[in-house]
Amino acid sequence: MTQRRRIPRLIGSLLLVAAAGVGCGEAAADSTTDGKNAAAAVEPEVRPLGRIVPVPASVTPEGEPYTLTRTTRIGTNRETRELGRHLAALLRPATGFPLPVVDDVAARGGIRLRLSPGDTALGAEGYRLRSAPDGVVLTAREPAGLFRGLQTLRQQLPAAVERKSVQNGPWKIAGGTITDTPRYAYRGAMLDVSRHFFTVDEVKRYIDQLALYKVNTLHLHLSDDQGWRIAVDSWPRLTTYGGSTEVGGGPGGFYTKAQYQEIVRYAASRYQEVIPEIDLPGHTNAALASYAELNCDGVAPPLYTGVKVGFSSLCVPKPVTYDFVDDVIREIAALTPGRYIHIGGDEAHSTSHADYVAFMDKVQPVVAKYGKKVVGWHQLTGTTPADGALVQYWGLDRTPTEEKERVAAAARNGTGLILSPADRTYLDMKYTKDTKLGLAWAGYVEVRRSYDWNPAAYLAGAPEDTVRGIEAPLWTETLATTDDLDVMAFPRLPGLAELGWSPAATHDWDTYKVRLAEQAPRFDALGIDYHRSPEVPWPAE
Repeated sequence: MTQRRRIPRLIGSLLLVAAAGVGCGEAAADSTTDGKNAAAAVEPEVRPLGRIVPVPASVTPEGEPYTLTRTTRIGTNRETRELGRHLAALLRPATGFPLPVVDDVAARGGIRLRLSPGDTALGAEGYRLRSAPDGVVLTAREPAGLFRGLQTLRQQLPAAVERKSVQNGPWKIAGGTITDTPRYAYRGAMLDVSRHFFTVDEVKRYIDQLALYKVNTLHLHLSDDQGWRIAVDSWPRLTTYGGSTEVGGGPGGFYTKAQYQEIVRYAASRYQEVIPEIDLPGHTNAALASYAELNCDGVAPPLYTGVKVGFSSLCVPKPVTYDFVDDVIREIAALTPGRYIHIGGDEAHSTSHADYVAFMDKVQPVVAKYGKKVVGWHQLTGTTPADGALVQYWGLDRTPTEEKERVAAAARNGTGLILSPADRTYLDMKYTKDTKLGLAWAGYVEVRRSYDWNPAAYLAGAPEDTVRGIEAPLWTETLATTDDLDVMAFPRLPGLAELGWSPAATHDWDTYKVRLAEQAPRFDALGIDYHRSPEVPWPAE
């Protein structure tokens, strides 16, 4: 890891903010707590049930806690064994306990993972966690639900459980029952590996961070003006030349097909679907520089290492453009087991509207030809989105009403929406004018602003049931290291994850900021370099 970059810490008095417990999103702390004061409690021996992020849908505290000990076993069957091994691998380093993974019947008094296919109320990702002194039982209808429940179990334990060396216990899980299902089926995060390249291991690290907060979709921005990051056998110079640089002129890089598949498999092991994005017809300078024939004048431009947008475009009238698109989508679709391919479509300022419409009318059927559905930025609504397409809205509160209405009209016509308003969800936006990293074209986005909005009501005229979920994009014009990613994603990412997972009725800034503050020891244990916003009552250092 690169040298840690720390935002200056606040100095203040130590205030106790812990409360007895949480139920169905019930406040876990005094709502009058001033987030601008440094505050927090010493981490309790037993974390009140449900005081985690995202907050669960239903919490019923009851009885004494369960204590993890050296004799604890993890009970599984054939279908849940891999999840049991995953849990054991998470808990062994810090506890020092052997935690053998055994058949369910041999795990009396331990932690049991059970599938209940008939429990339809839990859906694809819901779970039920029951904790008592005689054991913990985690039940779900689907394996994905068990995995989400494991993240809840993990957060109920002291933050020190995240460390890689043996720590002091005790390791207690509060007594009672959590029943939890997600608000939205789509809870995404985007990582831009085009402006600055990130290695397979660095992407895996981000996948693990997303998993802790129940994010289920990783959108990889694989091509842009500054670099092409995915191998395409039929057009090899896309990576050998187009992938050879990045913003500022660094070495760039790319993923071989095997490396991309490794990322996809790793994400799947965390029950995340990967959506690859090839941004078209703009944001294509790396491709245009690699192949002269993709340019209308037949002249390849130089590689680009700046941060301007909107100057590049594929040559829409040329037949070779569609040979290129077909090859790229065919090869990427073959590597991607997920349902979607993102075709971009934003900031195509150098493409006339007529050419843009003609291009999208030809390209969307190519995605369907290879068995995938289209995702595009919301400019796609200037054309006719394909059946089953999702459009990703990235406008601002101040975006002109007519543009918002065009997106809402597409939603009313059956197009699904992913909400990523830039002045709420873009993790690369500066927190304040003094933030060293990031950009500010969408405005400053402090922690409260990123959390304090309702996706269902955000876009006027769009039916609530057309909102499939939200996504938090992390663009990397100014971000070159994992520490850079950390300090911009955290602590905003957990709040956006909560907006996607937790019921609307639980969303309350005054209680959320206390739960968020209590994540600080976990960030530290995980080596996450986070921004200590003065809006949050962080523990005093």
